[in-house]
Amino acid sequence: MTTSLPLWQLSCFGFAELAESVQRTHSALSQKVAAMRTAGWVQTVVGDDARTRKVMLTDQTRRVVDRLAAEWRAAEAAVADLEAGIPYPLSQVVTDIERALERQSFHDRIAEKLAEDPAWD
Repeated sequence: MTTSLPLWQLSCFGFAELAESVQRTHSALSQKVAAMRTAGWVQTVVGDDARTRKVMLTDQTRRVVDRLAAEWRAAEAAVADLEAGIPYPLSQVVTDIERALERQSFHDRIAEKLAEDPAWD
């Protein structure tokens, strides 16, 4: 279980590439990048043409990249240890939950239960 795009190894990447690698929409990614920019983790620059933007890691981020990578490896190892003690992989649980939520959203499930509860009227 490894990240599909090791961001700490990149110096500059386009929004489309980044959005695809983290499986997020351009809009959702823009919000995350804006928050990271405010926190000083990334900066944005004009892309190959004026209509595109690229994201660059800041010097602050580059100084902590090795620690972030170590933390990621430790988290992956801890998940592997955890999975070794249960009869199914956690990644399968996530996949199963995603499929169930595709059939009916969590919001819709809650709304359905509330509609059945007389105290909610």
